[in-house]
Amino acid sequence: MVNRRLGYIIRDQAPLLMAAGETVQNACKAMREKHVGSVLVVDERQQLLGIFTGRDAVKVLAKGGNAADVTLEKAMTGHPVTIRPEDKAIDALRAMSDGGFRHIPVVERGQIRGIVSRADFKGTEIDRLDEEETLAERIW
Repeated sequence: MVNRRLGYIIRDQAPLLMAAGETVQNACKAMREKHVGSVLVVDERQQLLGIFTGRDAVKVLAKGGNAADVTLEKAMTGHPVTIRPEDKAIDALRAMSDGGFRHIPVVERGQIRGIVSRADFKGTEIDRLDEEETLAERIW
């Protein structure tokens, strides 16, 4: 199972998509209702503009922003790193570890196919990443 493809992981997924003009409050409410940790922010053609997560919500609030007034466009992380459905789980884990984030959109030829988070991976996949990182530390 260490070589699972991301397409398999996201096969029945319907990621939460919202327009850039939506508020942080609406995004947080939708995330809570759908039990997800992120929103993919899209334009009118459903093209990925950015990603909004709980971390982004905390940043808005920490700066004194009002969640009912701040739009996703202002709060999101724009132009996020993406990965393809044919890539392996370990590739997504590496990208998340290297980038310091917990969610990565799965995109194929400009079309959003899903999103994976660290919680979507099995222990063997995470163990493999830990082994790679330990080996890299020893080499450097």
